[in-house]
Amino acid sequence: MDSMPFLLLAELYTDTDGRAKFRDIKTDLSEGSPAARLSPLAQSSGHQFRMSPVGFKSNFHCTTTPQWLIVLQGAMEIGLQDGSSRIFKAGQSFYSNDTLPPGAEFDAQLHGHWSRQVGDEPLVTMFVRA
Repeated sequence: MDSMPFLLLAELYTDTDGRAKFRDIKTDLSEGSPAARLSPLAQSSGHQFRMSPVGFKSNFHCTTTPQWLIVLQGAMEIGLQDGSSRIFKAGQSFYSNDTLPPGAEFDAQLHGHWSRQVGDEPLVTMFVRA
């Protein structure tokens, strides 16, 4: 018997210590047909496109609204407070959910992540709000 197909998708989240971290989340592909497996339909409240020029780099910040980030062109690096980072290339995505803990004031030494454009072409992304 075949097991349910699934995708492992990255999530950027705020851990109980207030720091942004990455983890993989399992997304079941329980819909569609054997030739075209689909995840269940998820609601969204809108989307935006962004173009970041070569050389772009942000300061540490938190995600204000949980959202999927899909890299459409170029590459994007996300860096965490612990010094680790991940690079996401065109066609890759992650769920950006590292919101500021309730009642906390933003501390650039503790909270959030930074992002930067990588390589020699502008970074084009699409944000889909949850």
